[in-house]
Amino acid sequence: MGRVVVAGAAGPSGQAVVRALRAAGHDVVPVTRSEVDLSDAAAVAAYAREVSAAGPVDALVHLVGGWRGGGGVAGQSDTDWEFLSERVIDTLRHTSREFFAALAASGGRLIIVSTTGLAAPRAGNANYLAAKAAAEAWTQALGHELAKTGGGSDILRVLALYSDADREANPEKDFGAWTHVDVLGGRIVTALA
Repeated sequence: MGRVVVAGAAGPSGQAVVRALRAAGHDVVPVTRSEVDLSDAAAVAAYAREVSAAGPVDALVHLVGGWRGGGGVAGQSDTDWEFLSERVIDTLRHTSREFFAALAASGGRLIIVSTTGLAAPRAGNANYLAAKAAAEAWTQALGHELAKTGGGSDILRVLALYSDADREANPEKDFGAWTHVDVLGGRIVTALA
């Protein structure tokens, strides 16, 4: 099994993915905001050098994100765009760019989680979907380059994610179309198999 960097490891999805990868035998390097600010390019570069010096990197799983939306076109504020751009796009660009050489050297993979909402964009999610579309394009471009060394990229689309804590906090909510974070962990393990 390989060595996997998980960016965004502190939240429910990150914790589930780390558990699943470790259970499958992977050596996991969990990255949380308290360790390194992934929106800071210089901090990411230093962190990537440190991690890469300690051994090969076979995959980067990028789970950093967030959601802001609603309010139709008028509700798509610049503040929300800046939040989404930093969390969804900038952190992906910084981490994947800085770990790219290590991924290429190992024939590694870049994996992100995106949204099924891109299939039918709506005005209330325009900022969010634009950020996710940019993240997908970036991931596909890097995957194309990684394919030259036997690697690639994967984009796992979900409507939304939920955890047991979400279900407990909202027992009346229908999570039927959502993906449980443990299922996401399994999908990522499968993508790396």
